[in-house]
Amino acid sequence: MHRPWLSHYEEGVPHTLAIPNQTMAEVFAEAVRKFPRNTAVIYYGRRFDYRTLGDLVNRFAAALAHLGVKKGDRVAIILPNVPQYPIVHYAVMQLGAIAVPTNPLYVERELELQLNNSGAEVAIVLDLLHPRLEAVRQNTALREVVYTSARDYLPAPLRWLYPMKAKRSGKWIEIPRQVHTHDFKKLVKTNFPAPPPVALSPEEIAILLYTGGTTGISKGAVLTHRNLVANLAQVRAWFTQCREGQEVILGALPFFHSYGMTSCLHMSVYLGSSVVHIPRFEVELVLKSLQKYKVTLFSGVPTMYVAVNNSSAIHQYNLENVRACMSGGAALPLSVAKQFEANAKGARLVEGYGLSETSPVTHCNPILGQRKEGSIGLPMPNTDAIILDPESHEPVLPNEVGELALRGPQVMQGYWRMEEETRRVFHNGWMLTGDMAKRDDEGYFYIVDRKKDMIIAGGFNIYPREIEEVLYQHPKVLEAAVIGAQDVYRGETVKAFVVLREGESATEEEIISYCQQYLARFKAPKLVEFRKELPKSLIGKVLRRVLSEEERTKQAAAMPVKPSASPAPVEMSR
Repeated sequence: MHRPWLSHYEEGVPHTLAIPNQTMAEVFAEAVRKFPRNTAVIYYGRRFDYRTLGDLVNRFAAALAHLGVKKGDRVAIILPNVPQYPIVHYAVMQLGAIAVPTNPLYVERELELQLNNSGAEVAIVLDLLHPRLEAVRQNTALREVVYTSARDYLPAPLRWLYPMKAKRSGKWIEIPRQVHTHDFKKLVKTNFPAPPPVALSPEEIAILLYTGGTTGISKGAVLTHRNLVANLAQVRAWFTQCREGQEVILGALPFFHSYGMTSCLHMSVYLGSSVVHIPRFEVELVLKSLQKYKVTLFSGVPTMYVAVNNSSAIHQYNLENVRACMSGGAALPLSVAKQFEANAKGARLVEGYGLSETSPVTHCNPILGQRKEGSIGLPMPNTDAIILDPESHEPVLPNEVGELALRGPQVMQGYWRMEEETRRVFHNGWMLTGDMAKRDDEGYFYIVDRKKDMIIAGGFNIYPREIEEVLYQHPKVLEAAVIGAQDVYRGETVKAFVVLREGESATEEEIISYCQQYLARFKAPKLVEFRKELPKSLIGKVLRRVLSEEERTKQAAAMPVKPSASPAPVEMSR
């Protein structure tokens, strides 16, 4: 296979890697052994070294074994980024059980679907979610539930103040005593006998990582220990300047998500370094953490970097320790990257790409080498990527658009209990991503758009991402999203949703006219709706699907009304 990207790897990045023959449990145990006194976790100022974290993992593994958890059992983890997350995560893997990370923002229906699909019998849950979980518990296979609180591992002053604040805000939860319901801290403090060592192969399942469901029903990607360790080795090799035992990673991405799991939770352990737990993205907390803890590595999504860039307090903080940053989940405008780098002098922010199905990272721009605007970069070592015609599945020529397909040691085994979906996503050893993309002559890849998000208007194929990139260049636009709205004449028409910068005003006509300067007229939006915010996933990815559903509901309720020729300016504030 022709791999033009290899000649554009930065110095020090190997073309191929020997993947360590380890499980994630062994990776964690090695970190505890090599770096016992290094800080592993920082949580609102409280620090846990690797020896302490290892002891907590061992104690909770013994507690889970006492509750009947054994090799192959699925354990749901329904937690934000609190210290309990790595404790549970690595305890589950130590027992050879299968972790099932679950979005704590899920409503009852979504919780029930995922718990039933995974077959989880044990769940570790944040106490605030008690009413939601108990509403569906009897409809699932859950036999044991362990509740824990964000308060449990706070430093003393905050731990004492937490109940008062929670009660004032109506968020204080009392968990009633009942059979098969347990308190996390009590379990950890109980001296259960250590379970016997589990024989575990790297080829066995480590995790069921559910897709975000942004383009349809959520599916459980089956990832083995080898998949996870392979992706760690690949990302570590890409970040050539990483210093083992010395990095401080910002954990603002949720650990239950593939991106946060690998780039924050797993990578900190792989490097024997620290991770700063941020349970919820708040720009001021992030800025304080970047400075206070001298964060060196920051993985985020574009909306995080936009929020940092646009914070009125940005110049009050010293971000000079930040060296390397990765952005994923959505297109990163180069202007956003350059502005962030100007604020964090010495940092380098590059765009990458990945999927839940690929553990997740498959591509990234070189950290110190050439990055290309709009590109997701080059395939990682040991990763092959190809662009296929979406109908014939034959390779297309460079610079032609087709469906991105991947293969490599980080690619999943399939979807849990979804044989038809698994067959549909694999073709002749390649995993089809559902993303329309192209590759240039040098081996840099570009995502054009999701195959399902493509707009067909008047017979033309239109990709929302291309239009969004133009909108992001408008000096008044803070955020933008584009969908296809139903149109009687054209089938679909292009509609843009725009969030303006604070204090700015604009008209629909102004936005459309701007786009027509940089896009063929058939691509330019015909409709513009101004909003104060856009719907996003927990990691900050704009949910076009939600916008499309809202638009269909609106159009079904009433016939669309043609806008006036000169709409009034819209004043926006955030």
